[in-house]
Amino acid sequence: MSLAQSPAATMKSYRGKLPLSIITVLVCSFAIIALLYTERLSSLSSGSIFKLSSCPKRNHIKKSKDKTAEQNIYNTEIDDRFDFDPEECNVVNGKWVFNSSIKPLYSDRTCPYLDMQVSCVKNGRPDSDYRHWEWQPEDCTLPRFNPELALKKLRNKRLLFVGDSLQRGQWQSFVCMVESIIPEDKKHLKRGRSHTVFKAKEYNASIEFYWAPFLIESNSDLQIIGDPKKRILKVDSIEKHAKHWGAVDIIVFNTYVWWMSGIRLKTLWGSFANGADGFEELDTPIAYRIGLKTWANWIDSTINPNRTRVFFTTMSPTHTKSIDWGNKDGIKCFNETKPVTKKKHWGSGSDKKMMSVVSDVMKKMKVPVTFLNITQISEYRIDAHASVYTEAGGKVLTEEERADPLRHADCIHWCLPGVPDTWNQIFLAHL
Repeated sequence: MSLAQSPAATMKSYRGKLPLSIITVLVCSFAIIALLYTERLSSLSSGSIFKLSSCPKRNHIKKSKDKTAEQNIYNTEIDDRFDFDPEECNVVNGKWVFNSSIKPLYSDRTCPYLDMQVSCVKNGRPDSDYRHWEWQPEDCTLPRFNPELALKKLRNKRLLFVGDSLQRGQWQSFVCMVESIIPEDKKHLKRGRSHTVFKAKEYNASIEFYWAPFLIESNSDLQIIGDPKKRILKVDSIEKHAKHWGAVDIIVFNTYVWWMSGIRLKTLWGSFANGADGFEELDTPIAYRIGLKTWANWIDSTINPNRTRVFFTTMSPTHTKSIDWGNKDGIKCFNETKPVTKKKHWGSGSDKKMMSVVSDVMKKMKVPVTFLNITQISEYRIDAHASVYTEAGGKVLTEEERADPLRHADCIHWCLPGVPDTWNQIFLAHL
């Protein structure tokens, strides 16, 4: 077709069909319009996810090679608008990420409320990497612990931690993370044999700890009996402890390690006045179930869920067998400096039968109980225990004792600052 050809001739020659060039233009136009429309919808959808979903996925972070952008996400200032949602985000699935820029909110030299047992730096621990690992869930953003936000959440409230020495560690961690922003004359700590109370006067808030290692009553609650064979558990009684738990707004329980003596437990119904007479030896899971049912019955019959929120911290792992993580030549957790990287690592120090007992008992309760599932994330942290940087009998271990980690390394309790800070990070996210 020549350029001089008339329009009429052109129409005649292509009657019944469109030129290929016009078809191409039309197809491309529709494609562009569709693409723009799709991207517009995608943009709207993304905005909706961030507005409606409180725990957005972080796949874009994984794909991004921009480390600065990732660090900016971690350094985002936290306010009261959490991304965290336990219904959407399972914090158990994730990994520990080393971040040298992380600075703990306190140290065992700046916080005056830490026990010698967990003050590892004071006790001579030379390495510090264990303080610079942060837990990164796979599909959500876990907000940093914000002391001011925590205190605002607790304004005019009582927060009570109940349990054993590991629960006391979580309580100390929480207190130390908030106390630094409180003026000296606006805070106060009152220690008792079983009940210790920290008060933030300006907020009319109290953060308390109550010692009850079995939750139920035992003959080793205050006068601790070192020999597990001589301990007797009163599995049907809790009132002696529970009378101190009333009028609390938030209460966090734990009990595990004291049950794990490796022997059958002496249990008793009725009074301790009969001494050892009348006790019955039970396998640990059975005794544990009976004790937890006593606790659960008290919760259901006493706690008003409209007034009080109830939490339960799952078992804290012990790391006493280095073969569990493949270190055949190791001595318990001694000299471990990095977390286990194997996904879903589970050692012999965490009893799944006991964990299932907790689940079975609590799913039958009337009052809702929120799990702080810290077991799996803590399983990886073989590097963060007090080890030989602890105390015995109120005295820091001597050089001679440190040289015998098989006997003296504490692979149950955690250095502070350390892993319990992450437990409280998860706890505050639930609040």
